[in-house]
Amino acid sequence: MEAGVTATGRWTLKGDEAFLEGHFPGQPLLPGVIMIESLAQLGGILAQSDRGDQPLKNVRLTAVRQFKILGSIPPGETLTIVARRDAVMPGLVQVSGEITTADGTRLATGSVILSGEE
Repeated sequence: MEAGVTATGRWTLKGDEAFLEGHFPGQPLLPGVIMIESLAQLGGILAQSDRGDQPLKNVRLTAVRQFKILGSIPPGETLTIVARRDAVMPGLVQVSGEITTADGTRLATGSVILSGEE
């Protein structure tokens, strides 16, 4: 992580996650909403990373902007999530990013807006 600028995270989809039970039986794939959530969670960490003793309170996902899902993610795949802070206003942070496979294939890209209390 470069505090307040960019953050990278890795996650391996194991296959036993509860959200895979119905998505899809016999051929599980990571739901798109979980891709968005992974960017939002990493973005939340990034948003707080340079705030010192003044963290935002009650940070939540407020908006999803131009999120594109470009591929599917089966169990066993290790994902790299990269988040970049684009803009900051009082109580709001815009984060853009992408999700790629271990070999660099882009699976999703987009941005989210997070809100919190100053």
